[in-house]
Order: sequence, then structure tokens, then C-alpha cells
Amino acid sequence: MSLTHKIIAYLGRTPDFRTEIILQDNMVEGVSNPYIKEWNVAEAQPTEEQLNALESEADELEALNQIISNRKSEYPTIEECVHAILDDTLDELQILRTAVKEKYLKP
Repeated sequence: MSLTHKIIAYLGRTPDFRTEIILQDNMVEGVSNPYIKEWNVAEAQPTEEQLNALESEADELEALNQIISNRKSEYPTIEECVHAILDDTLDELQILRTAVKEKYLKP
């Protein structure tokens, strides 16, 4: 699981990982070793133990993000939605959306 998702679980929000919290990964013999390089938010920087305690919550966030990503990639495009509105085929569009939701169920 990723350090990113542990931080999101710790903060209860997604910070800007370009300015607020900057992560770095010093690969050691091909093994990922990410760490917090800069912590620029009001909340106290968590210890490694605090972040590790959020492992299951971070796993759930990561799984949910994967489901959302899968859904987005298979949902009808905006163009297809506009055509469905103009062509009065919203029922067919909703059937497609429902199929995608059922394929990628949220926990």
C-alpha cells in the first residue's frame, strides 16, 4: 500500500502533493523506499508508527480509488452523454452506466 494513501487517511483529505506534502523515494537496490521529504500543512507530521496504524484504512482508500478509476475508464464519454440527451436515448445510456457500476462495485 502506498504512503500517499496513508497520508490521506491520516489527514482525512487529499493534500496537494506538489506543495503541501512532498514525497520522495530513494530506491535501495531496486526496492521502493518512499518517505516524506517536506511537510507543509498545519497538522503535525505523523510518525511512521501512526501511518502504519492506518494501513487498513489506506488499503480501503486505494481499493476505492481503483474502482473509481475503472468506472471512469468504462463510463460513456461526455460526447456519448450529449448524444444520448439529444437523441432521447437516456434509458440506454443509464443501462450502460449501471452495468459498469455493477461490474465495479464499491465496498
